[in-house]
Amino acid sequence: MTDTDWLAQRFEAHRPHLRAVAYRMLGSVSEADDAVQDAWLRLSRADTTDVENLGGWLTTVVARLCLDMLRSRTARREQPAGDYMPDPIVSSADNINPEEVAILADSVGLAMLIVLETLSPAERLAFVLHDTFGMPFEQVGALVGRSPLAARQLASRARRRVRGASASSNVSLARQREVVYAFLAAARAGDFEALLRILDPDAVVRGDAGFSLPGTPREVHGAHAVAQQALAFRAVAAGARFALVNGAAGFVVFAGDRPFAILGFTIRGDRIAEIDILANPERLARIDLSALDA
Repeated sequence: MTDTDWLAQRFEAHRPHLRAVAYRMLGSVSEADDAVQDAWLRLSRADTTDVENLGGWLTTVVARLCLDMLRSRTARREQPAGDYMPDPIVSSADNINPEEVAILADSVGLAMLIVLETLSPAERLAFVLHDTFGMPFEQVGALVGRSPLAARQLASRARRRVRGASASSNVSLARQREVVYAFLAAARAGDFEALLRILDPDAVVRGDAGFSLPGTPREVHGAHAVAQQALAFRAVAAGARFALVNGAAGFVVFAGDRPFAILGFTIRGDRIAEIDILANPERLARIDLSALDA
């Protein structure tokens, strides 16, 4: 085995962790993979003779790359941060890829990622690295050019924003499935009262720029408004197929053999609290839906 082969083997052992860090930082599978690949290129060219903790070294490299990507994204973004829909990870309920399990650990649901998109790059890095992956504030501060105390304050501000945005981790997947199927059945039947019973009074629906059913805004609040939007969805509901969306119950809507939309659900108690919809055709074309063919 050559030195390069040995180094590549060690890198591959850390890849799932690095992808998990990058996905939480960026909310994009393709950008996360780009960051991880860039980290490998930097590792292959670096002198790591004195590196005692390769995993920590690689995590720092990936974090810096992600921070640069977030800052660049913020500088060129034309729409408000809250209008950005993260890339969902779509799995089959019966066949979850082990790499997806690593990425989705700790309930990184769409609702969480959407809130993370509203944070500043430094706040997001501090929250992800410290609260999710346990990096000390001394290291976090060094990455963002702040003192450990300032890094702690960044994470604290982020934590207040993120609080309450966790996915349906306290609801069993079986129960989530029942609730999502009940929603789909009511939408298909045009049963407004049944929709109200399954929706939280403060339910919210968010759609990306590609979500363009007639008369439907990109974000609506309240059970009545969400139920009305679900009735508008009735025309395409026949093409819905159940799937796991970021580890939680959801479905992918097909128009013929092409994906029309991906819907992720956040369920609290026994009711739907949030529905997040990705319908941009270009982005849908890049989402890996192969698990649904298994």
